[in-house]
Amino acid sequence: MTDQSGRKAIFITGAASGMGRETALLFARQGWFVGAYDVNTESLTALEAEMGSGNGLCSTLDVTDPEAFAKAMTRFGEATGGRLDLMFNNAGIAVAGLFDEVAWEDIVKVVQVNLLGVMIGVRAAIGLLKVTHGSLCLTTSSSSAIFGTAGIATYSATKHAVRGLTEALSIEFIRHGVRAADLLPGLIDTPILSDTIKAMAPPDGMWRLTPPSEVAQAVWAAYHGDKLHWYVPEELKAFDMQATAEPEMVRQERAALAAFRE
Repeated sequence: MTDQSGRKAIFITGAASGMGRETALLFARQGWFVGAYDVNTESLTALEAEMGSGNGLCSTLDVTDPEAFAKAMTRFGEATGGRLDLMFNNAGIAVAGLFDEVAWEDIVKVVQVNLLGVMIGVRAAIGLLKVTHGSLCLTTSSSSAIFGTAGIATYSATKHAVRGLTEALSIEFIRHGVRAADLLPGLIDTPILSDTIKAMAPPDGMWRLTPPSEVAQAVWAAYHGDKLHWYVPEELKAFDMQATAEPEMVRQERAALAAFRE
C-alpha cells in the first residue's frame, strides 16, 4: 500500500449502504483516504470499486466486537501514517414493533450495535484522534433522539443515549483537542426506513423524505464547522426546541399520528 500520510483520513462504520456509503464517496471525491467498514461484504466490494484504487480500505467489521474493532483501527492507522481526522460512528440497526411485544434478543441486538458499538468505536479511535490536529468524533444519532418514537422504542432509546454520550464527550475530549458532535437525521431514504413510512412522508417540511447524500454533506459540514448537533434537514431543530418546551403537546401529537397510521 502506498503512503497515505499526507491525506486527511476518515473511518466510517456502516459504510456499505445509505448514509455511510454516500459519505464514503463524497470524502473520496474530496481527496480523503476512506476507511469503509460494514458487515455486508458484497456491498463493500462494490463501494471499493466505485471509490477507486488507492482511495481507502474497505473491510468487514462487526462493531460489537472490541478485538476486531481494535485490529481494524490498527490497520487503518498503519495505512494513514497514524492519523484519523474524522471518526464517523454510523453503523446502526432498527427493529420495528411495540416494546413489550418485540423479542428480547432483538432488543439486545439493537442496544449492542447502536450503543455499545458506538462506545467501542470511540474507544478504538481515541488514540489516533488525539494525535491528529483538529480531529472530530462524529456519531449518527437520530431525530428519534429528539422525542421517543413509538414503534421503535429501543432504537429511539439508543439514539437518546448516543446523543447524551456525544454531549459528554464534547466536554471530556477538550483535554485532548478532539471535537465531538452528532447527526440527527430525520426521514432518510435508506433501507432502514420502511416502505410504509416512506410512502407517508410529506413532500416538504421537516419530515420530508431526504436523500442520504444530504447526510453526507452534513458530515462534511460537521468536520468544517463547530456545532454540536447537526440536524438533517435543519428544520428539525425547531422540533427539538418544541419537544423540550412542550413535551406533553408533542406526546399528544405523536399519539394522534400513531393512531392515524393504525
